[in-house]
Order: sequence, then structure tokens, then C-alpha cells
Amino acid sequence: MSYHKPDEKTLQGLKDVANKLRINSIKATCASNSGHPTSCCSAAEIMSVLFFHTMRYKPKDPRNACNDRFVMSKGHAAPILYAAWAEAGFIKESDLLNLRKIDSDLEGHPTPKLAFVDVATGSLGQGLGAACGMAYTGKHFDKASYRVYCMMGDGECSEGAVWEAMAFASYYKLDNLVAILDVNRLAQSEPAPLQHDMEVYRKRCEAFGWNTYVVDGHDVEELCKAFWQAQQLKGKPTAIVAKTLKGKGLKGIEDQENWHGKPIPKDKVDALLSHLQSLIQSPNKTLIPELPAEDAKPADNSPICLPSPPAYNLGDKVSTRRAYGVALAKLGEGSQKVVAMDGDTKNSTFSELFKKAHPDRFVECFIAEQVLVSVAIGCATRDRTVPFASTFAAFFSRAYDQIRMGAISMSNINLSGSHCGVSIGEDGPSQMALEDLAMFRAIPTCTVFYPSDGVSTERALELAANTKGICFIRTSRPDTAVIYEPDEKFEVGHAKVVRQSDSDRVTVIGAGVTLHEALAAAQQLASEGVNIRVIDPFTIKPLDAGTIVDSARATGGRIITVEDHYKEGGLGEAVLSAVAGEPSIVVHRLAVSRVPQSGKPQELLDLFGISAKSIVAAVKVCGQCKP
Repeated sequence: MSYHKPDEKTLQGLKDVANKLRINSIKATCASNSGHPTSCCSAAEIMSVLFFHTMRYKPKDPRNACNDRFVMSKGHAAPILYAAWAEAGFIKESDLLNLRKIDSDLEGHPTPKLAFVDVATGSLGQGLGAACGMAYTGKHFDKASYRVYCMMGDGECSEGAVWEAMAFASYYKLDNLVAILDVNRLAQSEPAPLQHDMEVYRKRCEAFGWNTYVVDGHDVEELCKAFWQAQQLKGKPTAIVAKTLKGKGLKGIEDQENWHGKPIPKDKVDALLSHLQSLIQSPNKTLIPELPAEDAKPADNSPICLPSPPAYNLGDKVSTRRAYGVALAKLGEGSQKVVAMDGDTKNSTFSELFKKAHPDRFVECFIAEQVLVSVAIGCATRDRTVPFASTFAAFFSRAYDQIRMGAISMSNINLSGSHCGVSIGEDGPSQMALEDLAMFRAIPTCTVFYPSDGVSTERALELAANTKGICFIRTSRPDTAVIYEPDEKFEVGHAKVVRQSDSDRVTVIGAGVTLHEALAAAQQLASEGVNIRVIDPFTIKPLDAGTIVDSARATGGRIITVEDHYKEGGLGEAVLSAVAGEPSIVVHRLAVSRVPQSGKPQELLDLFGISAKSIVAAVKVCGQCKP
């Protein structure tokens, strides 16, 4: 198929739309007296060609499963995205003047409160990773023809996450993905490091295995041709490196420093708008986007269930990390929507069990945790899949900004972190997650599961698959006994009282490995005539405050928390928050108190005072204290 140049009326129409987008971006940022009009102006022709010539979508149904996707990774250019959707007729042009106002969804950076936004952007460098997840989903899961376009700024190309995503897209030959680099030379506080060295951009993109075109980003014909060429190429993603000028079309501002994030001054705006208006030759001509092919199925939002109960018996020994892999493979049998990804730790997280059972729904993201989380977020958009991403819990700290943005994106993703705490043993502190509960408790949309045996792990995954927001499932390395019957019912926010009597002196709350230490301590204490109540919280967030308070009242107001985590932000602090309004309750916390070291798991539990021996000692002290 050969390229057919658009006719002159179409080309002029695209130029006119670009200037309309500039005008509306300026008006919106002037109305809010804040924003990034110059960053919008550099992207105007790119946006015009994408939205009114290249992309296929239904303007009145932005979230249609069949539509091409667009990610504005340079989220500060949000006003021109809003202007494009006003031009397409989805929002009212007059609404653009409500930019950044408290009662408007047209926020300073895009969020999925808007039907035409799939992922929140604004923390730079993340859009391409999410676009990779969308493109992978389109090619391999939906097997549909929709394409994914991601516009990036040149400044954000200093972020390592961009190049993780570039490597991912190339490795998986995502020929339905196009990244557009808006190389406008100027970053926020000074010029971007490469300025307009377009050949270096070309060589970098090509070195990462991308089909690459360098174009004049203000030439609509060049852009039309480059996007067409990208559609023809198979086997590679395409990068369109567009040389642009920041503030293009604004006399005295174009390509000048110190205009980032500043609205146009009132004494300049009328003249600049008049000039842009004078460039529009056919103000009433409407360009209609092409409709997409109807080849993506509607989202299936039916509940996801385990096809069979857990197959464990009481007393069986299994690590919760292995139980995670078993449960994940079973969930994949229960629903085609379940997909899994890992960061080259699948033989340790046991997500390899899912890969063996469902190889076409497993994505290896390699040692690139930022892209691991971003790809999961992209896969989850428009309810196309229910993703479970796993790695060592400690390594999610690398992707904390992606997780934070996932919450802003209202994303429904499930993250499983294995190898938590000192109980992993000899590998040492670099591998020990001791901050992860604090991290995930701070995420506003996050549900934090902390299962303690094989049965509760399976039920945690089943619940997570049906829970909105981000879910974190914390799993442990050591084998521990199964303590629940296969038919035990679990609910988010409901704890289990796993041991109790009418004469309990103290309530002990543990999770994962420390729950088993608490049960061992309870057995030893009982032999000495001292009874304690033991609680498995199951979810750390939300925490079952009612059960904890009731148990504390029944045990003289005494609580001991024991956790394989630092004191800051973990189980103990969650319990303290839950009982904050109860002056008659005292909480004694056992937790890891310093940076640990290598050693045998039991040695480390003893060393840091979170083993059964330490719990017994704490109960004997706490049992004498009066709240």
C-alpha cells in the first residue's frame, strides 16, 4: 500500500485545528491564571493530526473498547488534551474556562475522572509504561486492531522509567504502539539536556529497537505521513521524534526560556490570540475522526471466583508465597480476565505456576519494577484484564511513584510482594521488605492483605480480584502450618480470632510468620497456666478495629502486636490508630528495631524480638501491667 498525501483542504483543516487548540489552551490557562500554555503550543499540530486524522475512535464514547488509546504522558499539557476533546465535541468549549477550578474535572493534570483519560499523568516518565500495558493487552489479550499513542516531553526522557518502557515495547514487538517525543528543547528550569540534537534522540530510540522517524513537529503533512508509516510497519514499535518550539506561534515567547508553567500575561494575550485567529482559514470546517473497527469485546465485569476450594488440610506446611502461585493459577482457570506479570522473580514468587498453566496470559517484565507496575496499570484500563503483578515486596519501593499514580488513576491492580521481613533469612537486608506495609497503607485506594496460611492466601487472591483500587498481598518465604479449614469464610476488613478462652490475659496480634510465633507462644504459655487471645488481622488495611477493641476489653485492655516489619507504619501503628479513642487500652509493640543482617530465619526472629520466645516474655510483663 502506498502513501496518499491528504488533500490541501484536509491539510489546511489540520493547521486550523492546531491553532484552535492553541487558542483554547491559552484561554483556559488565562482563565485559571495557571497552567502550561507554552507546553501546549509545541504539541498543537501533533494533537491535531492525531485526533482528527490518524486516530480511530468514537468521539461521543471515549472509553469504547474498540477506540484507539491516547496517553498524554507530558500531563502538564492537559489543556490541549481538553481542547482536543472539545474540538471533537465531547465536552463544551465553554467548560475549558473552568480549568483547575474546584468544581471542575478539568484538573491541572489529567485524571480518569474524565472519560477520555485512561491513566493519570503528571509525574513524568510514566505514560509510556502504561501505554505499553495497553498495547500489550490490545495485541495479545484482546487481539484487536486498536492502536496506542503516547505523547511524551523531551524533558521526561531523562527518567529511567522511559527507557524501561522502551526496552519492554521493543522486546515484545509492540507494533501497535507509537511514542511521540515532543522535542521542544526547553524543560522547566533550563533547556533539556539534548536540546534539539535530533540525531541523538534518533540513535537512542533506534538502539532500543524502535522504528524511528524524525519530523518537523509543526508540519502537518510530515506528521500525517509518519503516523501512516507507523501503521504499515510490523514487528516494531514506532517513535516519532518531533522537533518543535515551545510556545510555537506566540511572538516574543516562542522558543524562549522562563515561560514554563506561566499563563500568558494579560497585556499580551489579546494580540497573540488575534494573531492565531488570523491564521485560521476555515473556522467552520469540521474534521471528523474515523470510527474504529468493532473487534474488541465489551468488558466482562462478572465476579471472579476460585473454581475449587483450597486443597490444603489442617497442619499442612506451605509458604504463603507458594500458595500465592497455586491460587493465581486457579484464578486464571476461573476467569480469562486474570493475567499475571513478574519482574524475573517468578520462581521465587511462584507466579511461574500461573505461567505454566496459562502461558498466553503471563507477561515477564524482567528486572524493571517501574515498568512492571506501569504495565499492570495499562493492562487494567477499560476493565480489559484483572492483573496480578509480583516481585519481592522490597522491590516495589522502586515503583512507589507508579503505585501512587496508580491510585490517582483509580486503577484496579493487584500487587503481590514476597520475601517480607527478616524471616527470609540468609539473603540479608537488601532483600527483606520491612517498609512495605507502611508504603501501601499510605496509598489511599489500597487494600492490604496479609494472609498467614495457604487457605487464607487463596481467599485473599479471590477477594483481591474483585476489590476496586490497588490491592497488595504480602507473602512470606518460610513454610508455615495451615490453620484454616478449606471452607473458612474470609472478608476484607474482618479479622479472625484464632485462639481464645474466657481467661485470656492479653490479646496478641500477629500476621504471617508472626501469627504462627504467637500461636506457639500461646501453646507454651498455656502449659504454664497463662491464656492469651490470638488475632489474625487478615487485612492490615482496612483493619478490623471492632474485633481488636472487643478482644482488648476482654483481656484487661492489653494488646501486644508482633510484626516482621519495622515499627514505623506497620501492624503496630495500624492497631494503635484503631484503638486511639480507647484510653483504657495499652498497646505493646514488638517489631524489627534496626537494619537487620544475614542469619537463619529463627535466629533473626529471636534477635529482633519477634519470635515465640519474645512474645512469651512480653506477655509475662504485659500481663502484670494495668491500662
